Amino acid sequence: GSFGAGVVAAGTGILLNNEMDDFTQKPGVPNLYGLVQGEANAIAPKKTPLSSMSPTILAKDGKPFMVIGSPGGSRIITITLEAIVNVVDHGMNIQEAIDAPRIHHQWLPDTVYIEPFGLSPDTEKLLTGMGYRLDLAEATWGQAAGILVGGKSLAEIEKGGGARYNGAIDSRAASGKAIGY
Repeated sequence: GSFGAGVVAAGTGILLNNEMDDFTQKPGVPNLYGLVQGEANAIAPKKTPLSSMSPTILAKDGKPFMVIGSPGGSRIITITLEAIVNVVDHGMNIQEAIDAPRIHHQWLPDTVYIEPFGLSPDTEKLLTGMGYRLDLAEATWGQAAGILVGGKSLAEIEKGGGARYNGAIDSRAASGKAIGY
């Protein structure tokens, strides 16, 4: 995929975004992500489009300890939240949390989207038996990137003495890497 609109403004070197894609072109017609939007999100002057952009900073004791975000259209919130839950609730380090397979449901369409290895075959069978419609992706979505401050996991941060910054980007993505100095 491309970043933003994949277009650079002539003579500036500035990469243009693709924010216009967040408006609905035809109310009632599904967009690229299967979202059915209404008249309220139609293109019009002086309007801001619906957006799932969610750059997130988490604080502990009033100090930032995690910064995370991802591209991914309507799945951005899912991608970001699942990585946060993986660090905070499941004790994963930042790289494990970002690399973990994801599942997503957005109400309309009424489909559970599953990244490769997101659920066990037994769980998939149970969900199908309960009437859920599953979409088993062949590729990952988004490209989450995050930083933990003070350790590579929440446990290490709480102990103290960990590395100052620990960055990660989805290692399953086709491009990108976390670097620093």
